[in-house]
Amino acid sequence: MAKKHYQINMTEGDLMSKILLFSLPLMASSLLQLLFNAADIIVVGKFAGHQSLAAVSSTSSLINLIVNIFIGLSVGTNVLVARFIGANQYDDISKTVHTSIYISIVGGILLTIFGLFMAKPLLELMNTPADVIDLAALYLRIYFLGMVAQLIYNYGAAILRAKGDTKRPLYFLFIAGVVNVILNLILVIVFHLDVAGVAIATVISQIISAVFIFYCLMGESDAMRLHVKQIRLDKEKFLQILEIGLPAGIQGSIFSISNVLIQTSVNSFGSTIMAGNGAAANIEGFVYAGMNAFYQSCLTFTGQNYGAKKLDRILKTLGSCLFLVTVTGLVLGVGAWFFGDILLSIYASEQAVIEAGLIRLFYVSMPYFLCGIMDVMVGSLRGLGYSIVPMIVSLIGACGLRILWLVTVFPMYNTIDSIYISYPVSWTITALVHIITFLIIIPRVKRKCMA
Repeated sequence: MAKKHYQINMTEGDLMSKILLFSLPLMASSLLQLLFNAADIIVVGKFAGHQSLAAVSSTSSLINLIVNIFIGLSVGTNVLVARFIGANQYDDISKTVHTSIYISIVGGILLTIFGLFMAKPLLELMNTPADVIDLAALYLRIYFLGMVAQLIYNYGAAILRAKGDTKRPLYFLFIAGVVNVILNLILVIVFHLDVAGVAIATVISQIISAVFIFYCLMGESDAMRLHVKQIRLDKEKFLQILEIGLPAGIQGSIFSISNVLIQTSVNSFGSTIMAGNGAAANIEGFVYAGMNAFYQSCLTFTGQNYGAKKLDRILKTLGSCLFLVTVTGLVLGVGAWFFGDILLSIYASEQAVIEAGLIRLFYVSMPYFLCGIMDVMVGSLRGLGYSIVPMIVSLIGACGLRILWLVTVFPMYNTIDSIYISYPVSWTITALVHIITFLIIIPRVKRKCMA
């Protein structure tokens, strides 16, 4: 394979050190990607007021709801390429690469059209306050102009991760992130473009990262190389990507439905609570990014070792990732709450907004490691090719429970606290069911590895 110095041999050698070597650049990449949205929120919060802050921060759950189907398909790309690398099936790698880029381009165009026409109607369904909705709709419409670039980057990064290359996506995001921050400051402070300015900056930065990763894939050799003229849909590979990635995408979107419903309930408390909730959720995003690196590690390492039929390394991968995600989640989650006043003051100056954010950090950020455990279990199951089972478990255990909570517990205790408690409760129950599912499935995996 090409670019050996960027590749990690996941089927041999010490696992813990290789997982860390893979995870740390991925963690940094995820944090930089979050900076796109964080820079938007910080700039509008400081220089445009709390209504603009509420407008930008309240759109994240809706954005995730719309784009998660296509982002989920990139999970299928990652698992397939990793498996084919482990099994040395080079023709299959090439077909998967070109099919994935085709999906990203077509999917990005469809999402752009949908976002332009449906932004305001969807915000109205979420009961977005009148003093926020026009700003939020403007932000969304501009944001969705960058969908093709966003998907190209995500699918390209998934392809590179499959062979252990998490460094170059980090470099590309760093450059794009710097451009994003500079443009935010110029467009909002100098040209007074408010939410439109931060949306434009985000789109431009997404285009930059997409261009870098596109040319990176074109510079690969052998099976990983992207040839523009060969970008087309291979039916067999498309169906395989769908088999693994579609359940992940559906799970992500339905998770987002529960989050949209939660955001709708939060909206009922007014723009100040909305702003505090949005700022705290953005801080939690950094905690999640740290933990999610180990989900991606478990997914990719499991995929390669399953292709190589190495059961012992599959089990060791899961154990290592569970340990690392728990430590990371506890340190970052508790730390975010402990330093909450300082962190929230970066996003907003109003004390009422900061106090509202601290409530969310207490209930959601501190027990966030439970979400990390849940995700790592899902990563292991998906890496083994079992994508439908964790989807069903997650939808019933997390999404279903949260929705049930909103229609039963929340009306009885109509406080913001009662909304936030639904998060750790749903994580705990879902993680336990995923562990039981893994114990049921692993004997089948053992038989396949021994065949």
